[in-house]
Amino acid sequence: MPGSASAATGQFRYSYTTADGYEAVGFLNNPASGRCVNLDAPASVPGAPSRAPRNLTDATAVVFLDADCEGDTYYVLPPGRGASDRLLLRSVMFS
Repeated sequence: MPGSASAATGQFRYSYTTADGYEAVGFLNNPASGRCVNLDAPASVPGAPSRAPRNLTDATAVVFLDADCEGDTYYVLPPGRGASDRLLLRSVMFS
């Protein structure tokens, strides 16, 4: 339907370290499709990357090392898939 917003159904999770050094988990519920989301984790060191994404939505997620879904470093996560702590990310877009 023209003009209607579409969203991925489910949850996207990622880990990050707080400014105090604690491990924490962030998440997006039913994220919008086709829109870049910067993963600014609350209480984290500004600009620090998140890691270990887990795509529990019904859409494909493309995660980027750089903010604003830019740059040449990205990784595609099909629905239901995740990645290790070694995969760093700052933004994500769903399709």
